[in-house]
Amino acid sequence: MSLTLEKAVFAAGCFWGVEDVFRKTEGVVDTRVGYIGGHTQNPTYSDVCGGDTGHAEAVAVTFDTEKISYKDLLEVFWKLHDPTQHNRQGPDVGTQYRSAIFYRNNAQKEIAEESKNTLALSNTYTQNKNIRTEITKAPEFFEAEEYHQQYVEKNGGGSCAI
Repeated sequence: MSLTLEKAVFAAGCFWGVEDVFRKTEGVVDTRVGYIGGHTQNPTYSDVCGGDTGHAEAVAVTFDTEKISYKDLLEVFWKLHDPTQHNRQGPDVGTQYRSAIFYRNNAQKEIAEESKNTLALSNTYTQNKNIRTEITKAPEFFEAEEYHQQYVEKNGGGSCAI
């Protein structure tokens, strides 16, 4: 039986905890943390933490479409962070911690926009809060340094706030 694989890229604050949630999601076959959406080629963690590169900390998720849909991944994404916060998640502040969906094709774009609109119309958040998540065509994804990959697993469960 062959896998039907697709990739998705999400930013929802510090990438360590976000990656850990997606790695534990049935149907996800691989995750890689990295940087996306900025103007610096080959950024490092130090570059991105400074907040000057325009990149977001993000997770590239490879998933088996026979086991989980892109729409289902979006449900995981919405639940693991607060999409009403602008350029922050919890104590992590800066554009590198923004909420973003980086779509890879028109189908993902349409599903992401529909999902965001559905969330915005729900009673999940108070009326005065807007969903701040950006939906952007995925530019180049730069993998983070190896010590950031599967950070939570490698370091005994410690994680940043998401």
